[in-house]
Amino acid sequence: MKIEDIKKVLSGFSLFRELTDSELNKIADISIVRDWKKHSHVFLQGDPLENVYFIFDGKIKIYKSDVNGKEQIVSIMKKGEMFPHVGFFRKGNYPAFAEVLEHSVLIAVPISQFEDVLLENPELCIKVFKVLGEKIIDLQDRLEEQILNNTYEQIVKLLIRLAKNHGKDLHDGTILLKAEFTNKDLANMIGTTRETISRTLTKMKKDELIEVDEEGNMILDPNILLDEII
Repeated sequence: MKIEDIKKVLSGFSLFRELTDSELNKIADISIVRDWKKHSHVFLQGDPLENVYFIFDGKIKIYKSDVNGKEQIVSIMKKGEMFPHVGFFRKGNYPAFAEVLEHSVLIAVPISQFEDVLLENPELCIKVFKVLGEKIIDLQDRLEEQILNNTYEQIVKLLIRLAKNHGKDLHDGTILLKAEFTNKDLANMIGTTRETISRTLTKMKKDELIEVDEEGNMILDPNILLDEII
C-alpha cells in the first residue's frame, strides 16, 4: 500500500480525522500495512510491547489466559478501532493475546516512533488520551457489573453491549446480533460457564425477551432487556 493510500485509510479513523496533510504524512511514514489470516495471532501475552495496531478491516479478539489455559475475553475489536490501549508511554510486554477472528488488514505503528509524533502534536496526544479514557470507563463499568450484578444481570448487560457495538439496527427498535459469538465466547466475556449462558438464553427465548432466527442470529430490543434489570 502506497503512502497516499495509507494516509487515506488513516484519515478515516476518528483519531486522525482532523490532522493536516503534513501531520498525516508523519504517521503514514512509520506505518506498516499487513494482512492477517483467520486464527493467527497478532501478538501473544508476554511478547515485547512494540506496536500499536489500527484495524482497517476485520475483527480481533483480545483475551487473557491463566496458567491453566482458562480464557477471559477482554474485548472484541472491529474496523476503525485501535489496540492495545496500554501501549503508550510505558515499557514492558503485551498484557493479553490478540487473535484474528476473520481475515483482517491492520496498520501497525511502532510505539516508540508514534510517541515522538504524539509529543510533537499536543492535539493528537489529547485525542489519544480521550480514547484511552473512554476505554478505561468501559472497563470500569464492566468491573462494576461483575461486582454488583448477578450472573443473569451480567448476561443481559453483555447482550446489550454486544448489540450496541456489533449489531445491526433493524429500524423498529430491535437489533440483529449475528451468530458470530459462541456460548463459550459469551461465557468467557463475563467469567461464567457455557452451560449457564445456554440455560439463560433458553429462558430468555422462552420469556420472549430475545428471538433467534434459523441461522442462529439473535434479535433483541435493548430497551426491553434493560427493563429486566432496572
